[in-house]
Amino acid sequence: MKNILIILFIICSFQVEAFSVLLDPGHGGEDIGAVGKLKVGKKTKVYYEKNLTLDITKQVYEILKKKFSVYMTRTIDREIPLLERAALADKINADLFVSIHINSSKNRKAQGMETYYLDNHKNKAVNKVEDLENFSDKKHTIDPIQHILTDLVIGKTVETSKKLSKFVHSELAGVAKKYKMKNRGIKPGFFYVLLLAKRPGLLIEVGFMSNPKELKLMLTPRFQRRYAQAVARGITKYINQVVGIRETFF
Repeated sequence: MKNILIILFIICSFQVEAFSVLLDPGHGGEDIGAVGKLKVGKKTKVYYEKNLTLDITKQVYEILKKKFSVYMTRTIDREIPLLERAALADKINADLFVSIHINSSKNRKAQGMETYYLDNHKNKAVNKVEDLENFSDKKHTIDPIQHILTDLVIGKTVETSKKLSKFVHSELAGVAKKYKMKNRGIKPGFFYVLLLAKRPGLLIEVGFMSNPKELKLMLTPRFQRRYAQAVARGITKYINQVVGIRETFF
């Protein structure tokens, strides 16, 4: 009986470690992403999306690395073109790709968190988010061959990505409720970073840098910790229930 338990432990351990997740902190380096400002006394302090996404992604990484093989596209403040992020996904043969971003709007009252999966759509509101995220990598353009492959990539990943989005966003909905943030839901979106990754994945928008109240909340360690825990729980539940790999050992 003891030998059987040892064998089962080894098998389960191998299955968990064999499943890999690539976490992508949006932007970095000269690509600062969205900008937010808060008044501190008589001064105005400026915050950049690239720093906040890195802080939150690191916390998701610290939680997931205890159970799965987890990687990050960047661990410091440096710019990484979308093609390099995609190349890393191929190199490590990632099973999932999760890109973390912070939203922005000309309307300072715009607020809330949302989750995107790769798919085509005709939603004008989503187009604004796509333009913001896709434009950030000025060095990248989609060539004709990639346009041809777009439908193939979407067809291959969309159903899995939808399932992943439901698991992750259901956990994030609890965070939104606790902090009285608007739950903007799950939406299809055409994001280059998800297209080039060529595997099931999500792009999640934590909140709005342009909303001072929301920015102040997102900067707090407690919120970041709860948000990271929710993302990690969602990914873990997806792996447990859909993929069938259990992170708990005998």
